Amino acid sequence: MKLKPLADRVIIQPAAAEEVTVAGIIIPDSAKEKPLKGTVLAVGTGTKDEEMVLKEGDSVLYGKYAGTEIEFDGEKVLIMRQNEVLAVIC
Repeated sequence: MKLKPLADRVIIQPAAAEEVTVAGIIIPDSAKEKPLKGTVLAVGTGTKDEEMVLKEGDSVLYGKYAGTEIEFDGEKVLIMRQNEVLAVIC
């Protein structure tokens, strides 16, 4: 990835929203729940107070309103601080 986060920030690729149908009706993308799971694409170097425990390739869970969504090279990614990540999926 050509984007390198600074300090204790990470870049996360959100998991695709699941296709949901209700009684044969397909829910449009705008009404789908935002996924709360993703994959770490890049990590910063950490700070003197906080060591980076996340690494590239980790599957993680994060809060509903965590991070900032940006579009880079045609794909939407999230940039957030490491402490906004709730858990690593083992």
